[in-house]
Order: sequence, then structure tokens, then C-alpha cells
Amino acid sequence: MSVLTGTYFSQGDIACAEGAIASGCRFFAGYPITPATEIAEHMARRLPEVGGAYIQMEDELASMAAIIGASYAGIKSMTATSGPGFSLMVENIGLAVMTEAPCVVVNVMRGGPSTGTPTSTGQQDVMQAKWGPHGDCEIIALAPASVQEMFDFTVEAFNLSETYRVPAIVLADETVGHLRERFIIPESSFLKIRERKKKQHDLSSDFQEPELVPPMACFGEGFKVFATGLTHDSQGRPDTRSDAHSVLVTRLCEKIRKNSDRIAHVKQIYMEDAKVAVVSYGSVSRSALEAVKMARKEGMKAGLLKLDVLWPFPERQVEDVASSVSRIVVPEMNCGQILREVQRVAGISKVVFLPKVGEHVHTPFEILDAVRS
Repeated sequence: MSVLTGTYFSQGDIACAEGAIASGCRFFAGYPITPATEIAEHMARRLPEVGGAYIQMEDELASMAAIIGASYAGIKSMTATSGPGFSLMVENIGLAVMTEAPCVVVNVMRGGPSTGTPTSTGQQDVMQAKWGPHGDCEIIALAPASVQEMFDFTVEAFNLSETYRVPAIVLADETVGHLRERFIIPESSFLKIRERKKKQHDLSSDFQEPELVPPMACFGEGFKVFATGLTHDSQGRPDTRSDAHSVLVTRLCEKIRKNSDRIAHVKQIYMEDAKVAVVSYGSVSRSALEAVKMARKEGMKAGLLKLDVLWPFPERQVEDVASSVSRIVVPEMNCGQILREVQRVAGISKVVFLPKVGEHVHTPFEILDAVRS
């Protein structure tokens, strides 16, 4: 039985693995690293039960290359890592962007840089997820805040990856990855699973369709398949002329940018009358919600804008909130990353930053003090 329907009490890493399997993931390649190892361990047990394959690679470079290969063999694939391993993966994440290989990368974030704090939490890889690969490229990154969202957002990551033929990243912080709470795996019929749009004929793909995403031809399906990191034409054949490069890279960016409102979603809580907004994501948004509730009990008109998708950045939603409030509080477990995107959209003068770098998540009281000030 592929989908283990039911209600469970387990940690976020396990919910992530089950979300992948429910999405149809049948290949996992990875290398053990705290705090993401439980995902690999669970996939090693579960994939053989559903006819899939698990392989522990020699390092994270090979892991990322392996899931790209599996994707081009027509299989939904995933890897999981943390900061140091993610740093090793970014070159091949760029290859996945260039070859338009749908795949999912889970980064359970810890404190960095370098080895940092392997068993503690952090949100320090946010900008790396977007800007890690060299060159112009766009990816998708989701930020779960609960065990249930670890399941749900992993399913969504696979769906978005298949829809836009792009690597999708689940950016979970260690607190969410190791948090234990109830989550529900629904019946298969209630899961909306996006299957791959496959190539049906030998003619050149039409790149002018609304999503700017061509159907995918995979190895073994009867087509001549070219997959190269070089600039290439619509058939995948190397073509490094200036105009060919412009056409290709522009389309790779535009297929995400032009669909950003479809991809990026947020949750607005108590925002109807809010004059102060807290913008947060991941585990910090749990503390932020409690802080907002306490603020409202004190008579303050506070609200929460929870960012479920970090990349593409939900610019329009943040802009709408910024136009209706006098102040925005941004608590982050870093020295200021999403902060800069909020400042860019809302204006520096409106934004109050509440950083925390270390072992612990913000407390509701710390955020409440920032809302009060």
C-alpha cells in the first residue's frame, strides 16, 4: 500500500517522507546529515514497499546528480539535506534548472555557515535557496511551519515541480523537522497529484503556451532526448549563440515570474483590521501567531502574514498588506534575509527587524514586545 492513510503522531521529517511517497516519488538519493537524516532513513524503509528505489550516495553532489538522472528516466525523485550538503548541491540545482528536470530538494535548515550548529535550528539558507546557483534562474521554495505542512508542502512541491519543470525546495527549519505532533494522511482520492506533461510527438515544442513550459521527453520513451547544461535550442541540442541564450534563459525565468501569483501563497490571520503586521515563516510563525493573539487581547490591532512560499517571493500580497498597515515586524532566525525582500516591497521605514541567531526560536513574548514598540 503506497499511501498510509490515517492519523499519526510523528515528526516533521517523517511526514515529509510520507508526503513524497503519496506524491508518487519512487526514487531517493541522499547522504546522511543532521537534521534531515530521518527523511532518508524513512525513505530507505518505505520505498522498497512501494516499488521504489533508495540509494545512499557518496556525497551530496552525487545525490543531486542522481535525482536529475532519475527525473529524466521518468521517475519522480527527491533528496534531503541540510546547510553544508545544500551548498554542495547548488551547482547541480542549476543543472536541474537548465535541463528543466522536475525534482524536489528538502533542506532542513540548521545554523551556519560551515558546520555551524548541526543539532540546532536556523533560517539562514533562505537566500541561498534562491541565489545559490550561478546565472539567472528561478526556483520554487516552500516553508512549512508544522508537521502537517511538512506533508502537505512536500506534496505541493512535487506538484509545482512537475507543473513548471523546475527544482522545488522544501525549506524546513530544524524545529519543524524534529517537531512531533499530529498529522493526517488523507485518502488518495483527496490528494491532488500533478502528473508529468509528457511529449507526444517529434515536432518542436510550442513554448508560447501560457506556462511557457514544454512537455518533457524522458529516456526510454521513444524520443531522441538531449539533456545538457549548455545553452541549447528547443530540442535540447547545444546552441551557444547569443540570441539562443537570451531566448532560453528568459523563458526559464519567465515561466516562474509570470506565474508567481499562481505559485506564491500566504496565510492572512487577523489582517482584516490590522495596523501592525507580523511577517514570518517556518517555525517562527508559530510564535508570531501567539504573539498576535496576545497583542489583540491587549487591544492592539495586530495581524499575521504567514509566508508559505518564499520563492517566488509573494510580492503582491506583501505589497497589499504594506499599504494597509503602519508598521511591519519581521522576526527571522538569521541576520536578515526575507527582511530585505519585505523592505524592498514595503519600504525600509515601515519595517522593524527582530533577528535571532542561535539555538532557540523566538518566543511569543519577544515578538509581542516588538509589536508593542
